[in-house]
Amino acid sequence: MSSALSPTIDRRAGIAKVLFGSPILGPLAALLMASIFFAIMSPRFLSGPNFSLILQQVMVVGVLAIGQTLVIITTGIDLSNGMVMALSGVLMASFAAQKGLNPVLAVALGLLVAVGFGLLNGALVTGVGLPAFIVTLGTMNIAYALTRIYTTSTVTGLPKSLTFLGDTFYLGGTAIAWGTVLMVVLYAITWFALRYTAAGRSVFAVGDNIEAARLSGINTKRVLMGVYAFAGLAYGIAALLLVARTGVGDPQAGQNSNLDSITAVVLGGTSLFGGRGSIVGTLIGALIVGVFRNGLQLMGVESTYQVLVTGILVIAAVSVDQLTHRK
Repeated sequence: MSSALSPTIDRRAGIAKVLFGSPILGPLAALLMASIFFAIMSPRFLSGPNFSLILQQVMVVGVLAIGQTLVIITTGIDLSNGMVMALSGVLMASFAAQKGLNPVLAVALGLLVAVGFGLLNGALVTGVGLPAFIVTLGTMNIAYALTRIYTTSTVTGLPKSLTFLGDTFYLGGTAIAWGTVLMVVLYAITWFALRYTAAGRSVFAVGDNIEAARLSGINTKRVLMGVYAFAGLAYGIAALLLVARTGVGDPQAGQNSNLDSITAVVLGGTSLFGGRGSIVGTLIGALIVGVFRNGLQLMGVESTYQVLVTGILVIAAVSVDQLTHRK
C-alpha cells in the first residue's frame, strides 16, 4: 500500500516544486491545521472581517520578510530591518506632515534612506568581509539611534495621500486593505524574479556555495549587493505600509520586527544554511504567525503566551531544517 502511495506523494511534491520553486507542503499543512484548530476554538475565526484583519496585521512583517528571505538564502541574516523601517517611516511622516514636502517626495526620500542602509550592509559584508550578523547588529543600533536623535515624539497629522494604503475596498462584502494588495503584488514579483530570472537563480547559487558560484562566473559581490539593496527597498516599503496602517510616524516601532520577519522566513521553510528557500513559503510563514496570534487573541490568551507559542514554533521549524540539512 505504501508503495502505491509513493508515486502520488512524489507527484504532489513535484507539483509544489514546479509551482513554487521548493516544497511548501509542510508550511501549508501547518497553516491549515492551525486554521482548523482556531476555527473549532472560536466561531469568530472563520469570518471575512477576521481574515481581513489577519492580512492587515501581517502585511508589514510580510514585506519585511521578503527582504529577509533573500538575505537568509544567501546565508546571511538581517537584524537591522525593523529599526531601518522605523527610521524610514518617521522620516516619511515628518517630511510630509512637518516639513511640508510633497508626499511622493517624502516617500521617495524615506525609501532612499532604507536602500542606503541596505547598500551599507552589503558593502560591509562583501567589501570588508564582516559576518552579516555583526554588520546588521551594528546598523540596527545606528538606525535606532538616528531615529531617536531625529525625534522621540510620534509624528501625527499625516496627509491622506501618505496613508491611502491603509484604506480598504470591499470584495464580497469583506474589507480588504490596499496595503494587503501591495504585499501580494510584491510577493508575486519576487517569486517571478527568483524563479525565472538569471539574477534570481544567482541568489540561490551564491547561498548554496559562494565559491562554486564565483568559479562558475557569477559576480558574487554584485549579487550580494543587489540582495541587500533590494532588502533595504523592501524595508522602506514596509515603513510606508506601517505609516499607512497606523496613521502616524512612530519612533518606537519595529523593535521586534526583525525577529518577527525571521520567524516568518523560518516557518516558511527557508533554510538558515542558505541556498534553499521559497518566497511563497515565507508568505505562508507570515500567515502562520498571524493566524496563531489572532487565534490565541480570540481565545483570550495573554500576549506573553502568544510570544511563548511563537518561540516554540521557531525552534520546531529550525529543528526540522537542521535535521533535513544533516540528511
